[in-house]
Amino acid sequence: MSQQILSHVEASSLKTEVPQFAIGDTVDVHTRILEGEKERLQIFNGVVIARSGSGSREMFTVRRIVTGEGVERKFPLHSPKIAKVEVKRSGVSRRAKLYYLRDRVGKSVRLREKREETAATASVAAKAKKAKAAATAAKS
Repeated sequence: MSQQILSHVEASSLKTEVPQFAIGDTVDVHTRILEGEKERLQIFNGVVIARSGSGSREMFTVRRIVTGEGVERKFPLHSPKIAKVEVKRSGVSRRAKLYYLRDRVGKSVRLREKREETAATASVAAKAKKAKAAATAAKS
């Protein structure tokens, strides 16, 4: 019962459009910064190494390297201070948490890029497969 009440109260603070990103993606997080009367956007870019929580308590951790030093920052996903999250690059990850990147330096920090197959590349691949089958049939 208390869970239902809590989820009902949380529903008002949830964002309607939640950005779609996954672990291993390189993202730009646009954060609203108040300086006196002025408001500006500050961008923090890096690799998403973790997501945790659910509902209004959902958080994600972004890691980047600044002058040879690793910097991590945790952001609440549904916070009004987060203007937007832009996915710059999708990385391939086979784990839920990428904490092992903390121990890595240099090029070993990079993740493979996720490649999406479009309709054009799918038709090219199908033609190549058909041609290979025809060549194999001609040889036999």
